[in-house]
Amino acid sequence: MTAFARNQWYVAAYSHEVSRELLGRTILGEPLVFYRTEEDGTPVVLHDRCVHRRYPLSEAPTRLDGDKIVCGYHGFTYDTTGTCVYVPGQKRVPRTARVASYPVVEQDSLIWVWIGDAALADPQTIPRAKHLDSPGWTTVRGMEPIDADYGLLVDNLLDLSHETYLHGGYIGTPEVAETPITTEVDEGAGIVRVSRHMDDAECPPFYAKSTGITGRINRWQDIEYHAPCLYLLHSRVAPVGVLPEADGSDPGGFHTEVTYCITPSGDGKVYDFWAVSRDWATEDDEVTEFLAGNNRTVVMQDVTALNLLQKTLGTERHGYQELSINIDTGGLAARRILARLVEEGDKPMEKVH
Repeated sequence: MTAFARNQWYVAAYSHEVSRELLGRTILGEPLVFYRTEEDGTPVVLHDRCVHRRYPLSEAPTRLDGDKIVCGYHGFTYDTTGTCVYVPGQKRVPRTARVASYPVVEQDSLIWVWIGDAALADPQTIPRAKHLDSPGWTTVRGMEPIDADYGLLVDNLLDLSHETYLHGGYIGTPEVAETPITTEVDEGAGIVRVSRHMDDAECPPFYAKSTGITGRINRWQDIEYHAPCLYLLHSRVAPVGVLPEADGSDPGGFHTEVTYCITPSGDGKVYDFWAVSRDWATEDDEVTEFLAGNNRTVVMQDVTALNLLQKTLGTERHGYQELSINIDTGGLAARRILARLVEEGDKPMEKVH
């Protein structure tokens, strides 16, 4: 089981999920309730249990009264800081009547929350995914809960050779597994980079049907994992003979950003936030619909595999030794970084400029 690094920022929701309707999520084993303030829409995050009888504040008939949250069981009422401002049947509110509030930042259409020591929560250390809400980009997105340790999802995403076998017919081709990788690790910043550049490769249906490319392609997969939560896959494809600029701006190339936010819900449970952003065919609804459905199918293939893997690992004999090879270099580096975050008291990552 991968231990939780608590003094870190985690994605708890997409911006569109948090509204004046109460939303419940469990992050690192902590039940949380989310909503927005009435006047300016600022997101609020409180502990999702009333201090009186532990009724979940995210569940009906709990409701909002302005910016205050009124427990649907006995009416205990809390302001945006978690301070109880009303209890039934008496004027005096007990001094200990409060629920925890949590630092929260809305950035790049993501809601980030800090579960650990609030004094250490520096918004400047949150990694960016600007393409998620920048002009000139179109994004499809979703979230799937997985009944597996979040470390398994990190392993999965840092070793894309499984695309050849698990995702054949969608994004996988023989070249993904056959092409060697390069790996770079920035221990201080907690960043792992894994690159795979494929020349003269088969074009998988995911790209052939969405871009209209016929024939073979050059394909670039450049992963950038910011521990513990944010995973970016900078993906570019182009017909053989066409070499797009590094920023993907060449008309002959297609630049796609694949984003995953890997957020532990509890022991053996993880939220898999996924998004696919493109800067081509941005107004084409057919392409949008295809990419949304196709990528969800791919995600669900991962979900099924990881759920099964979690069950399998739970039945392994004591002392079983795992085998790792070159393609696991990035995943092993991520494991080291995650373990160090826990060991060193969850020291926040260095600011990435």
